[in-house]
Amino acid sequence: MNDRTTISPGEALNAATGKLFRQATGLGRDAFDAAECERFVASFGAVLAEGVPGGVDLRIALENTREFGMVLTAGQGGLDGALDRANFRKDRAAVSASVELTDAPDFLRLFRRTVAYQKMAALAQRDGRRAPDPVLEFCFGLMLGLGREYSAQNPQAEFVIRQLELDQVQFAKKPTVGVARVEFGQPVAGRLPRPAHKIDKLIHPQSIGIIGVSATSMNFGRIILKNLMGSGYPKDQLTIIRPGEAEIDGVRCVESLRALPAKLDLLIVAVPNDAVYELVDEIIATDAVESVMLIPGGLGETAKSREPAAALAAKINAAHGNPGGGPVFLGANCLGVVSHPGGYDSWFIPLERLPKPQKKAQRNSVMLSQSGAFMITRISQNPWLDPAYMLALGNQTDLTHGDMLGFFADRPEIDTLGIYIEGFKDGDGLDFARAVRKAVLNGKQVVVYKSGRSEAGAGGVMGHTASIAGDPVLFEAVLRQAGAIVAEDFNAFDDLFYIAGALHGKKVGKRLGAISGAGFEAVGMADSIATETSSLEMGALEAATVERVQAILAAKRLDALVEVRNPIDINPGADDGAHLQITEAFLDDPNIDAVVVGLDPTAPSIRGLETSRLRPGYDLSDPKGTVHIYPPLAAKSDKPVIGIVDGGSLYDAMAAKLMDQGVCVFRNCGRGTRALARYVEARLDADAIRERNQ
Repeated sequence: MNDRTTISPGEALNAATGKLFRQATGLGRDAFDAAECERFVASFGAVLAEGVPGGVDLRIALENTREFGMVLTAGQGGLDGALDRANFRKDRAAVSASVELTDAPDFLRLFRRTVAYQKMAALAQRDGRRAPDPVLEFCFGLMLGLGREYSAQNPQAEFVIRQLELDQVQFAKKPTVGVARVEFGQPVAGRLPRPAHKIDKLIHPQSIGIIGVSATSMNFGRIILKNLMGSGYPKDQLTIIRPGEAEIDGVRCVESLRALPAKLDLLIVAVPNDAVYELVDEIIATDAVESVMLIPGGLGETAKSREPAAALAAKINAAHGNPGGGPVFLGANCLGVVSHPGGYDSWFIPLERLPKPQKKAQRNSVMLSQSGAFMITRISQNPWLDPAYMLALGNQTDLTHGDMLGFFADRPEIDTLGIYIEGFKDGDGLDFARAVRKAVLNGKQVVVYKSGRSEAGAGGVMGHTASIAGDPVLFEAVLRQAGAIVAEDFNAFDDLFYIAGALHGKKVGKRLGAISGAGFEAVGMADSIATETSSLEMGALEAATVERVQAILAAKRLDALVEVRNPIDINPGADDGAHLQITEAFLDDPNIDAVVVGLDPTAPSIRGLETSRLRPGYDLSDPKGTVHIYPPLAAKSDKPVIGIVDGGSLYDAMAAKLMDQGVCVFRNCGRGTRALARYVEARLDADAIRERNQ
């Protein structure tokens, strides 16, 4: 029998808040008036422990956001908080997190990065008072409790907080709040869950149908058919739905969906967009397919099409309530799918324009993109990304970013996921953040880039895939806290997705060893170890390592020219072997966690050319050259090795041969070192997340 006679402070606050909600609702309002705000602040302050020295205004807020549901934010308040957040570095003005993916100690850990916390801590130290941590943690716990109790994610919630803002908060002998705003409403039903298990049918189909293949011209449907066959998908598992034809390009045709001999795993729809609406009705009515790929663009991307596109999405959503859940739909405005494990390529880009040779011994990554062109350009420029699966989501008429990431987060053969996002459907940001956290707990890495970071960019997003761009600062804050690696631009996405795939199995740490035969490059590595939110440090070489490197330099007659330190400039006279031996010495040092090494392709002592006229045979074919001796070292080391091949097109072959053999290579030291710093920060954060959730 439960004989508890007391309730916790959080329960008392929830009860008081609920009473105020009911009172305001009874008077026909969805926000507290001034008197109710005072009563709420009084009930909130009454359960706080003894305060800490004042003098710092805070803003603490709960907001039910369109994308991420309930989010807790804390940072500077009052006049300081009104300053443009662009004046501050990341995490300095305020921090935010999904209430579902944080707790009070974790949120306090985030809050310690802010200027507001550092002011409070400095004042407490100056006055000989206790640190503000216990009071702040208690306060954040109360806010998180309210956020969970009055969230749309709580099926028992009688009300949902829209916004609860406490500004000019100070913790002194008695907590005070200068400004309070509380808005609330009734819970609103969201979309039905998609039968996400059918994504397996989409990416590993045993049968594919196509609607929209021309018998006489090379339209999109015909190109897709050619690509399917060109990628090796068996003709006898393909079916074209086209009345009046027996076969096209050797593939059988049937009159209609109702004439199919068996249910299809995948149907690819490549018809004009105005024909999609009626066709989707038929797809749902016949229940003839498990998954659908909607290629046509224009649905929901113009003012004229938004209302019919919304009605289409509602029909598809309603079908998920049918027995079996109905089919899942990818798209519209969808480039298609490349599934190497599924044995097919449905992109409407001819294979001659985008060959996809295998660049990894084992493909173990996924790329998900709202824009097909984003994937095309990334893979064209960076074939070493080499994902096992590439899927274009388009307008997210049905399947969303959260659905797709949630599915792949459980796939044991996948290590790394790269995602390009223009915008989330309502509530899908939270599903996506949950999926990020699930992927991280499963030992995976998630690299994300979001477009629409400027006002002009946000407008372009709406016109491309019918997306609402959302707040980029909130996006980054919530997803970083969930465990994602968030890239700020295209180059950063390429670098982080690549390095995450190349170094997934390596141990990481903050102590760097930097080696180069060029003085500017060694210094450039040292200058690139700190980013806005992450930093490495130069490891202190042990005496034994210094002696070992001195001996290597002496054997190469370079000891009079080089001082052994970290970073080290080993002189352009160092040959391939010297680079390798010094890299090995650094890797063996227990004070070094990773090595960035300039491979100095332009130095005359390096075998960096495909063919040398001056020294025939002293080139990439020489077994003593870097392209032969470095891959075994990089493979056997449990520490990251980053090779820098900084040179023009003459040295593309050198870089390519190393990358083909799994060596992580960048073409300049700044990008390589910054990518490593960002990657190490994310890996250590992921380790901390897993430790907290054990």
